[in-house]
Order: sequence, then structure tokens, then C-alpha cells
Amino acid sequence: MSIRRLPEHLVNRIAAGEVVERPASALKELVENAIDAGASRISIALAQGGIGRIEVVDNGSGMAPDEIALALERHATSKLPDDAIEAVATLGFRGEALPSIASVARVRIESRVRGADGWSRIVDNGKLEGEGPAALPPGTRVTVEDLFARVPARRKFLRSDRSEYGACLDVVKRLAMARPDIGFTLEHEGRRTLAVQPDQDRPARVAALTDRELAENSLAIDYARGPARLGGVAGLPTFNRGVADHQYLFVNGRPVKDRLLIGAVRAAYQDLLARDRHPVLALFIDLPGAEVDVNVHPAKTEVRFRDPAGIRGLIVGGLRHALDEAGHRSAQRPSAAALGNWQSEPFTPSPQGGEGWGEGVRPLQYALGGQRPTSYVGAPSPYPSPPRGEGIVRELHEPFAPAARAEMAEAAVPEARAHPLGVARGQVAATYIVAEAEDGLVLVDQHAAHERLVLERMRRAMANGGIARQALLLPEVVELDEPACDRIEARLAELDEMGLELERFGPRAILVRATPAMLGAGDVKGLITDLADELAAFDSALSLKEKLDLVAATMACHGSVRAGRLLSVAEMNALLREMEVTPHSGQCNHGRPTWVKLAHADIEKLFGRK
Repeated sequence: MSIRRLPEHLVNRIAAGEVVERPASALKELVENAIDAGASRISIALAQGGIGRIEVVDNGSGMAPDEIALALERHATSKLPDDAIEAVATLGFRGEALPSIASVARVRIESRVRGADGWSRIVDNGKLEGEGPAALPPGTRVTVEDLFARVPARRKFLRSDRSEYGACLDVVKRLAMARPDIGFTLEHEGRRTLAVQPDQDRPARVAALTDRELAENSLAIDYARGPARLGGVAGLPTFNRGVADHQYLFVNGRPVKDRLLIGAVRAAYQDLLARDRHPVLALFIDLPGAEVDVNVHPAKTEVRFRDPAGIRGLIVGGLRHALDEAGHRSAQRPSAAALGNWQSEPFTPSPQGGEGWGEGVRPLQYALGGQRPTSYVGAPSPYPSPPRGEGIVRELHEPFAPAARAEMAEAAVPEARAHPLGVARGQVAATYIVAEAEDGLVLVDQHAAHERLVLERMRRAMANGGIARQALLLPEVVELDEPACDRIEARLAELDEMGLELERFGPRAILVRATPAMLGAGDVKGLITDLADELAAFDSALSLKEKLDLVAATMACHGSVRAGRLLSVAEMNALLREMEVTPHSGQCNHGRPTWVKLAHADIEKLFGRK
């Protein structure tokens, strides 16, 4: 076959395949053009998730009639003042995107320069359909209709209207974060789904577009290394999500999805989060244009740095510095009203009068040099003065705080030799159970262990016909973004089989009526939020039963005994006994060990006995 020159319309369709993959790609190019035109307000309207119609209206500089015609030609742009393509400081090339989109859809461009009349030009799948005067305020309105209608090979690979709308919403959120000085509105099928006002500060804009609680659970980032500067908002380690879709990264104001940057974020949080948890953040990197190449991807979603190691160090160093500076902050501090609910324990006077010990409670010893504990403001100290006696105690008049209380034994302590994991002897840091076995010392992570036990119970219940549910006394409303609610609504029947009774409650909320009985009420909001994130990562063709392990593991995590909860000896022993008869109880749902054992020989080595 001889070499031939491709016709112009086919060249445009090939270019469209590189730039316009789905409605979200076209929307991204149109909104970037509006930003580059100097707009302070951008309005977006979608129909059928953008497949049927995309309309972008801005109040930017506008275009004259001859510029509109030129903008629809390939390789025409107003964004490069000279031939230095590496010095591009704008978001895209108007002359590349518009002809590509116009080759696979019906496009109407209406624009007006201030002080002049408006003009309109219509192109239908690469062919000029008409042009003439148009009435509109200064700025530009671009309407794209029936995307890929005449390219069935591309149209059939588009997803559902809801999925395409979710991708469009994500694009608008990222661009709105990058430019807090611009106001954005988004409507879908005539209903407004997003609205942010211009001239917001960056943390407020990020919180408005992600999660309102992020404002109280985040740290401001401001860190410089050489010519590069890192800014933005980073969530505290305790404010995390189940997938990494809530990480927004920008380079010189351009939204990007770059492996180097994502890997640097993971490295900064690696010893602060479990492997399956991801932080919520929005990071903005600003550096000289000569230090970064933005032309390595047709859609400019990837970049290449001249000094990648330096950029990685900037992100890791900036995040670690901010997290270290946070000190004791691991989550938002409780309100003053919550702290006011704490009450000191009442003190029972002795029958002889004056201060004394309550009935059945006797001091075991007095600490030498003990200090009176600090009381809550306005509350009397509950600790009595020690009785006067002989020796050193008589010299000490300072009271002391009781260090612990003994539990009354209601049953005989079981024999350690009868159980592989031994018998509970205590709890360390309200997180680890200390047990004595016949051949050594066993340490158990109570949360990791119980998480596995709950997961195995759920598997057995599903195999036996269903999971029992517990109705909530007051149904709980969980607010999510609209695509997350759509994903959950599409799986209501399958989630119902797993014991979760949910229903849609408006466009951005889910109503929880019942949860699996074995989980109890627990953290309902966290459970639904994580399930929505899990569903986003699944192929829509897969059923939840095919992903049972992941969904059940998420539910089990929220219904398990948490680290920091004090357990009685009976509860600890019950947990150990169930572990001994449960398959796979040696590891939690995330692959971490649930218990470790120190043999007698190992303990003796620690003390130099061997």
C-alpha cells in the first residue's frame, strides 16, 4: 500500500482520540479555555452526564468573529506569545481542543468581546453548518451536543450517564481547587450540584469541594526547598479514606495525576497510616517553568520534572514537617461542651466523719513524693489526705492518686496449659492483651484480632442464608457527594443481603435504618463512607458477592473492638478462646499479624539467663 496524506476530517478525529476520550475530557478542555480567557465566573451545564450536552459559559475576554474561525482550526492558539513551547504558562491550547471536539460532536461557539457585537459559529462533526450574529453578554458560550454520535466505535465504550457525570464532577472540582479566585457552578439535568464563590482562601475552597470536616482535621502546608514551594492542605492521619481518590495534586496551578507525586505522598504517611488507608489532601507545587515539562501528555495530566528527587524530597519533607509540628494533634480536639461533661468521681465520707475512704476501698500504699493530681477547674479534688501514721508516711501530708483497682474474682482463673493462646493476665496501652501460655508470653492486638473474628462470622452468616440485622433506634443520615450516593443506590439490594438497610435521602445523603447485628451501631458514618469508596474501586459489572472479602472486611473493621478500649478479664479470655477456633485468626483482614509469642527461652535471653 502506498503512502497517502490523510484527509483533514480524519486527522481531526485521530487528534480527538488523543484529547477527547469521554465527556469529562472535553469538559476539561473547555473549562481550561475559560480560565485562560481571564474569566472570574464559569457556569457549566450537563445533560446525560455530558454525553448529550455540555455547555460552558464564562465572562472572560471573548473572541472576535475571525478569532472564532481560527480557533476551530488545528494548531492555532492564543496561548503561546512566541515559539518557546517549553515556556507555556497556560492550561492548554484552544486551537488543539476545539477542532478535535468539533470533529466528533456538534459544537456551537458564541462569543463577544467587550465593546463589540457577539458572533456565533456552528460546526457539526467537522463541517461548518452556519454562522452569524449572537446576543450574549461579554464572554464566551461553548455548547457541545451528541458527543461521538457519529462515531459508534467510541460511543459504545462510554459508561453510564451517572459514571460519566461523576468523572465530569471530578474534573470541575480539581479545576475549582486550582483557582479559588474564580467562581464555579455546575448543573446536571437542570439541578445545581456544585457552587463555589470566587475569592475564597485555599483551605476553605478545598474543604468546600471535598469534606466540610476537613477544615477541622487538616494542616496548612507552606514549605520551600530551593526554587520550589509546596502549599495546600493535608489531612491529619486520623482523617483518612479507603481509596486514594481524595488526593488532589497541582503543579503550577495545573491538576495532574503523577506517579512520582502519589508515591511521595505515600512515603510521607507510610508509618502513620495502615497500608489500606489513604490521606485526604490537596497539594500545590509552584516552581519555575524551566524546571518542569508539561508537554509529555496530550491532555497535560502528567508532567516531567528536571529534578524528580528534589520534588519528592519537597513533598515528603513538607508533609513530615507539618505533621511533626502538629504535636499532639491526631484529630480535631473535643469542644468545650464535651469536656464539660467529664465529672470527678464522687467521694464517700467515712462513717466517723471527715474525709476517709469509701466502703470496700482501702489504700494499698502511698507513693513517696507524690503530688496532688490537678483537678478540673471548679471541681474539688476527689483524693483524700492520707491517715497519719508512723515513719515516712507521717512526714508526708500530700495526698496521692490511686493507681489502679482490683477486680473481684467471680470465677476460677483457667489453666494456661489448657489453651494454645494462654489466659489473659492484663492489658497494655488499652490496645494489647497480655496472656500467659504454657510455653511463653502471648501479645494480642485486640482490634486486629477481633476484626478477623467479625469477618469470619460474616462469612459464615452469608453462607447460611443471610446476616441478621439490628434496626437503629433513630435512623442516621450520612452525607456524601452525589456520585458516591449513586454508587450506593445502585447496590442497595446487595447491601441489604449483607444486613445493611439503606435508602437514598436526597441527592447527597444516604439514610441508614439498620446495620448487621454483629456490628452494632458503631461508626455508621465511617462505614458508609468507606463502602462508597470501595464501590468506586470496583468494576460495575462485578457483584458484591464476588467482592465479598473486601466489602465484609470494610464492615468488620468498623464493627470490631477498637484500640484504646478497656476490656475486662472475661472479655479478653473470650477473645482468646474464639481466636483458637477461628480459621485464619493469625492475621487481620489487612495482612498484619494479630498475635505474637515470646517463648520462655526468648524471655530468658532478654534477661541474660541464657
